[in-house]
Amino acid sequence: MSDLKNAVPAIAKALSKRGYETLTPVQEAMLDPNLSGSDALVSAQTGSGKTVAFGIAIAPNLLDDGERFGRAEAPLALIIAPTRELALQVKREFDWLYEPAGAVIASCVGGMDIRNERRALERGAHIVVGTPGRICDHIRRNALDMSNIRVAVLDEADEMLDLGFREDLEFILESAPEDRRTLMFSATVPSGIAKLAKQYQNNAVRIQIASEEKQHADIEYRALVVAPADRENAIVNVLRYYEARNAIVFCSTRANVNHLTARLSNRNFSVVALSGELTQNERTHALQAMRDGRARVCIATDVAARGIDLPGLEVVIHADLPTNSETLLHRSGRTGRAGNKGISALIVPVNQRRKAERLLGGADVTPNWVRPPSADEVIARDQERLLNDPIFAEEAREEEQDLIAKLSEQYGAERLATALVALHRARNAAPEDLIEVSVQGKDARKPREGGRERQEFEPTPRTPRGEFGPAVWFSLSVGRKQNAEPRWLIPMLCRNGSLTKASIGAIKMQPEETFVEIAADQVDDFLGAIGPNKTLERGVRVKQLDGVPDLSRPFENRSNDKPFAKRAYEDRPAREDSRKEPRGERGSERGGEWTKDKPKKRFNEDRPAGERSFSERPFSDRPARGEKPARKEGAKPYAAKAPFKDGAKPFAKKGKPKQANAKGKTW
Repeated sequence: MSDLKNAVPAIAKALSKRGYETLTPVQEAMLDPNLSGSDALVSAQTGSGKTVAFGIAIAPNLLDDGERFGRAEAPLALIIAPTRELALQVKREFDWLYEPAGAVIASCVGGMDIRNERRALERGAHIVVGTPGRICDHIRRNALDMSNIRVAVLDEADEMLDLGFREDLEFILESAPEDRRTLMFSATVPSGIAKLAKQYQNNAVRIQIASEEKQHADIEYRALVVAPADRENAIVNVLRYYEARNAIVFCSTRANVNHLTARLSNRNFSVVALSGELTQNERTHALQAMRDGRARVCIATDVAARGIDLPGLEVVIHADLPTNSETLLHRSGRTGRAGNKGISALIVPVNQRRKAERLLGGADVTPNWVRPPSADEVIARDQERLLNDPIFAEEAREEEQDLIAKLSEQYGAERLATALVALHRARNAAPEDLIEVSVQGKDARKPREGGRERQEFEPTPRTPRGEFGPAVWFSLSVGRKQNAEPRWLIPMLCRNGSLTKASIGAIKMQPEETFVEIAADQVDDFLGAIGPNKTLERGVRVKQLDGVPDLSRPFENRSNDKPFAKRAYEDRPAREDSRKEPRGERGSERGGEWTKDKPKKRFNEDRPAGERSFSERPFSDRPARGEKPARKEGAKPYAAKAPFKDGAKPFAKKGKPKQANAKGKTW
């Protein structure tokens, strides 16, 4: 490898063992002999091999013309990354890069056990990789000795400033020796990075990789114009159409990540989430699942996915449009790495096309404006993949010959092919039927009144569907009250009933049930697939109807099959044991009828005395003021009552007896 003639022998050996035949432009630039020992400000895009580049660059400062490190004591190099995932990724790269040199590498990242990190630092390390906040904690607690630091590397420096780590970076750099070497790597060089470099670097060499102009040349950008309501359906179809080994879907918020993760999980996608609310252990397991192949789709926010490197990542989907052009490039840079091809698909609702054009223009990217894959295109792609599946080229093993012979004899080739197709469809999620919208470029814009222009998007009318043909109606035990929707009922029928979308006709949704029309020639296969219990997913029950359902009755009673029609008031039976009496009769017993305009009298002098009620007796019958009423017959006087027990005095205050304090006072 002539490119590595200036590299440290141990590092060159590691690169050769890893399979490196040629170096990227940024890696070659860091091997320049004129750069040895100098500070550098390097601007290179993601996916350009920056980690290996600064790993090669700092090796001469750490090994001192030797091939192996000595005993690990205080750290010699400090690598600072903005996120936990990126810091752990750098550590993994350094593990194999510095393995021939015998380097001890420690990590200090937030979310991990700080006690284990402190013990690792006490045992000694040659290189420390960490995040700004955790490194500051170790410095303040005197766990990280900065006295021997020879090289400090700031990876993704622009992102660290955006995340608010400027004060932490200044504290770390001020804690390191002044004669250290400082390398800054950044995708862009805004004013904040330039000011930080001027303050903490000595005559830094500015390196701008020429390949920046060819950045993302291996990425195909596709802008998929959709109706606003079809944004999630378009994501499903894109994932199904490409069937990538690894795909990542970017969302703007954690709530969107959780929502889309739940939606795709319900559609049988092997998906993991990556957001800031997860613990470090959960995030590590999510990324490991993507690397192991246990998961194929990662739903992530911008910050959580910053700088991560997933092998074989083929598709990047922007579920939510990014906030700026730099974020668009960083998202898309997760794919198309190390010479591999990738696809970056932007889901563009028709009402956000202007914003998408501004983002793409700022990133100097020209995409293909197309519609997302339709359901028919996804099905056609599935058939192509099935026909070209390498499993058909495999030879049968000896222990399987008897089973293959029995299956062929019992079922025949056609039935076996039918079963194979059914298994293939059951494994994958059914595609979504999308609303067609017109995709128009800038030349198709029409002027609006007032001289301004706007993009006109009119839904393309669908081709009217022909007559469905002979069919049988079925009733499903879900309706509007159970939030039933055709978008998940149709895939469920296809998965569980071995149906295709063309076999399903009209769908009539009711409050408590849903009527579905199924082609008559598919009824036997449908009933055989759902089994004798006639139950689908989520406990949905299926019932075959004798004819066309009667949709004129609004509400159906499942117990007696009678409508809940409201009965007329006259049809209701009268109460025989009514407790209440008419107001007029009550009023006649109490002194005449009461009306709102005429207040009720306490005493009516016109009525005879014998008809007066007790509450309306005349004032002459009442005792005079101050006169006590006569004692009732047989009542005892007050003095005759029994005395208080135990000599208790009447009207005595209840509570604890009074006690005297030291001065003789009581309380």
